[in-house]
Amino acid sequence: MRWLGELEAEIMDRLWRWKRPATVREIVDDINTQRPLAYTTVMTVANILYSKGWLLREKQGRAWTYSPVRTREQYAAALMEEALGASQDHPAAFAHFVEQMGPEEVSALRKALRDAGRRDRP
Repeated sequence: MRWLGELEAEIMDRLWRWKRPATVREIVDDINTQRPLAYTTVMTVANILYSKGWLLREKQGRAWTYSPVRTREQYAAALMEEALGASQDHPAAFAHFVEQMGPEEVSALRKALRDAGRRDRP
């Protein structure tokens, strides 16, 4: 797992927000409301994301539609797992991470830990 590049992240963000398959044309048109970008550039990056296993694609008429393989949350979790792997002292890394969290995030973490504990019980 690696961080997405800038345009990769822009494409993935739209697909995650839209929660539906989309064509390159739809993605380009949306990006072009903020900045000019060539259709071929987005098509190339969408094909790269497909080749890397980030996107599924399906032929719809003459165009391909793209949809994410993972949710935004699964992507974020994988990045956190990768970042944790960079530390040789996991408890210390967790402590530093939690120290930077706000009250809402701490509450969400507690809930996630409780839920995970319930799943581990027979």
